[in-house]
Amino acid sequence: MRADAMKNRDHLLAVAGTAITEQGVDVSLRDIARRADVGLATLLRHFPTREALLDALLRTSFDELTAKADALETSSSPDDALVSWLRDCVAWTTEYRGAIVLMAAAIEDTESALHASCVTLRAAGARLLTRAQAAGMARTDIDGADLFALVTALAWLGDQRSLAPRADHLFGVVASAILTSTASSDAEGERRSPP
Repeated sequence: MRADAMKNRDHLLAVAGTAITEQGVDVSLRDIARRADVGLATLLRHFPTREALLDALLRTSFDELTAKADALETSSSPDDALVSWLRDCVAWTTEYRGAIVLMAAAIEDTESALHASCVTLRAAGARLLTRAQAAGMARTDIDGADLFALVTALAWLGDQRSLAPRADHLFGVVASAILTSTASSDAEGERRSPP
């Protein structure tokens, strides 16, 4: 890609990121183009669909969350790694309002531009869950698909203005429900221990 085309693409992504943060994923593509001072045809030449735009916008974050899962596998206890990654994943998904709905749909839609990134992200979480389960620190009746569904549900809470104040508390409830009683007790004891 030529340098000027790459600069235009990067500018479109920056403008789209701001617009989606402010208005959600349903923001008009025409509005994004207008904000970027380009025509709609220019936007569509770079990103032929809304999902293609979102995939480009979110790919770096997907890659960072996947890399974080890899790092946590070797640097943290299985239960801490799982909860830390889950918290980061939920926090990130609430940054772009409404993106989680498209991500949840993309998991099942192999034609979606977001499909591959979402599957990779779900697999990263599944590895952390499997590691915690093997260590006896997470319940064994859930899998990576369930974990991704919980991320979706927790992110949805963050998208709801009336429920957002409860999101952090409910994250703790869900995290405690994922961990086994031993791991939950250990984690609770650490939180209560004096610094």
